[in-house]
Formats: sequence, structure tokens, C-alpha cells
Amino acid sequence: MLIPILVLDVALVAWSLHLMEKAFEDKEFSLMLAGMLVALAAAAMMVVYFLMGHCMSYLLQASS
Repeated sequence: MLIPILVLDVALVAWSLHLMEKAFEDKEFSLMLAGMLVALAAAAMMVVYFLMGHCMSYLLQASS
């Protein structure tokens, strides 16, 4: 399950960098904000994945 999430995360980061590059060229704040939000979503997705993995392993150990 980690591989598809990592692929999606890398795609989100690449899209974020593309948006920020375009924002820098066009001097548009809205594209820069969109790029930051996409990068934040990618980071949050990885944090939630690892937190849930640790939480689920703890719960499975505690129940057995």
C-alpha cells in the first residue's frame, strides 16, 4: 500500500513545483498559494499514513 501512496505523493509534489514555477513566471499569488496548498496536502497525506500505520499496529497488538 505504501508504493501507490508514494507515487501519488511524488505526483502531487511535482504538480506543486510546476504551479509554483508558473506562479513565479507570471507573478501570480493565487498560483503560488495553490502550489503551497498542494504541497501541504502531500505532506499531510504522508503524516496521516504513518500515524495510522503506527496506530493500527498498536491496536492490533493490544487486542491479541
